[in-house]
Amino acid sequence: MAAPRATMKFWKPGTEAPGISEERELTSETTVSPIIFNPNTALSIEKQRQKLPVFKHRNNILYLVESHQTVIIVGETGCGKTTQIPQYLLEAGWATEGKVIGVTQPRRVAAISVANRVAEERGALLGHEVGYTIRFDDCSDPHATRVKFLTDGMLVREMMADPLLKKYSVLMLDEAHERTLYTDIAIGLLKKIQKKRRDLRVIVASATLDAKNFHEFFNLNDSGDPNKDTSAILTVEGRTFPVDVFYTVSPVPDYVKATVETVMKIHESEEDGDILAFLTGQEEVEKVVSLLQEQARALSRYGLKKHLRILPMYSGLPYADQMKVFERAPSNVRKIVVATNIAETSITISGIVFVIDCAFVKLRAYNPCTAIESLVVTPISKASASQRAGRAGRNRPGKCFRLYTEEDFEKLPASTVPEMQRSNLAPVILQLKALGIDNVLRFSFLSPPPAQTMVQALELLYALGGLDQYGRLTDPMGVRMAEFPLTPMFAKMLLESGNFGCSKEIVTIAAMMQIQNIFVVPPNQKKVAAREHRKFAVAEGDHLTMLNVYEAFIKHQKSSQWCQEHFLNYKGLLRAMTVREQLRRLMNKFKVPRTSSEGDPDVILRCIVSGFFANAARIHHSGSYRTLRDDLELHIHPNSVLYGEKPPKWSVSGCNVWYLLCVQCGGFPQTTQNEICIRSRRQSSFIFCFKVLQKP
Repeated sequence: MAAPRATMKFWKPGTEAPGISEERELTSETTVSPIIFNPNTALSIEKQRQKLPVFKHRNNILYLVESHQTVIIVGETGCGKTTQIPQYLLEAGWATEGKVIGVTQPRRVAAISVANRVAEERGALLGHEVGYTIRFDDCSDPHATRVKFLTDGMLVREMMADPLLKKYSVLMLDEAHERTLYTDIAIGLLKKIQKKRRDLRVIVASATLDAKNFHEFFNLNDSGDPNKDTSAILTVEGRTFPVDVFYTVSPVPDYVKATVETVMKIHESEEDGDILAFLTGQEEVEKVVSLLQEQARALSRYGLKKHLRILPMYSGLPYADQMKVFERAPSNVRKIVVATNIAETSITISGIVFVIDCAFVKLRAYNPCTAIESLVVTPISKASASQRAGRAGRNRPGKCFRLYTEEDFEKLPASTVPEMQRSNLAPVILQLKALGIDNVLRFSFLSPPPAQTMVQALELLYALGGLDQYGRLTDPMGVRMAEFPLTPMFAKMLLESGNFGCSKEIVTIAAMMQIQNIFVVPPNQKKVAAREHRKFAVAEGDHLTMLNVYEAFIKHQKSSQWCQEHFLNYKGLLRAMTVREQLRRLMNKFKVPRTSSEGDPDVILRCIVSGFFANAARIHHSGSYRTLRDDLELHIHPNSVLYGEKPPKWSVSGCNVWYLLCVQCGGFPQTTQNEICIRSRRQSSFIFCFKVLQKP
């Protein structure tokens, strides 16, 4: 059998237009010459730091931080801003007298990897002088840590205990161009804090940033005199090498298939160098990894000297597997990383020379009309396309192959819509209320969210009992809900579990729902894995199935061998144990009774409904489900244990549409004295009501 040959056609703008001459091969006059990877590796850490472009701006940065409250740093990819600026501040004495330098990252994996790198450069043990804090994982010492990397969401949570962030002397918001939900919230809160704390310094850093908007937002100078500006802008050139960009000659009908073809053509035609391919989600990543592994096995039969190491990279991947992409491949191996946009910014994967850009990304989008939040595949922005291409030029000249035409690139939006304008704002409003910001409509949003989304969030929080009829935070329910590092629905479910008599089971379910991919499905063992997973399934739905998995894991002494035999994510289950313990401590703090359902599933189902009643749906005669709130059509996800079974009359989704439970009560009575009846303050808007507190 002949080795598969790829047929993708690319062209480089500025060269002869496609179709004029014969078909162009990828190898051309711009072929990369063999260059030794990272020639500075033989130098000491200190010498390597001095060779970074940001080093020559060290004194300028320190001067601006000293003389201005806010410094906006536009640092090109590869300049070293993320790892070096915190160290410059530490060396200049900004972390003396118990003060801490904080650096936020939009993603957990970025916070961990950058903290590791900085600790390595300083010769420190991670968790002491340099540490990190992410949700459910705190690797820092309150007495010893001087540089702390944390997610933007964790920074907002820290404000609840310390509203003025008194322990921080400098806060650096890294990758601010991503405009995540909590980055925008942190920006608005820090502006308020700076008015109370003139000594607090804020650094806003990114590779692609609209610096003027940030400058105007943070500038507290009302006099009009530029000499009295409280914010300043500094641009740092990058250390990026030239990247040749190639576009397809014609539109690509299937970018997943085109990605595989392009990878194989690069492998056959190009010089040494690792490949990074961007896709939209876990399913596509795993599909491409599987297809490439098949191609690699076919090529190995021809005795090629260069082997392929194909690695996935997405947020739900276990931590140990994520770290594999940072390992350097041997000289006779080409590393291929197939990733979501998690690899677009913040993290640097060694040896990447070729980038394949599919032009799409999966973004969270919230529809306030239907109150449903989903992941939507949408075209990327020009800023994201530039970031992806920049991954190829971090260590040597590279090439970026875009699976779309140049005309399509010109049609892309300049930047991505901020997450603030496309997310469910219920968790945000709850936290703002807990921070004492009563009038959330007057809050300093960098990008104000849609009014309908704000109203929807307020209605949900009122329905959950977190806000009263005047929009004020309720005590104790609203105050307690805000302290949980979970969405308001999960928090309400946990707080009510003592009343239902199932708090032990509910805290386990809540912990398991925070872990992605508890079930492992190897591509070549799908049927065997499905048979093993079915052993844990119950008719009541996915929530109780997760409870069964956890209890079986504990029963078998947390055995990794047992997890392997039943195709379960061992690391994920261990993390669920850690999350469960943290949630249990919070429940003890609020004196939620420790009770057990003693095997009765009904009380567990009713407790889940008490938090997730807004997600109730009823079976329709067409076979699909219709939400009670808006009569929106839904379908059971194939990953659900209820998929393919006799559909229950009622279902409630929790966290994700495919985590469903079957409410076994024969329907919801229209009126009883024990019903939960949720009505909007707007007279024309009736939501729904049903019985959840008593058995029928």
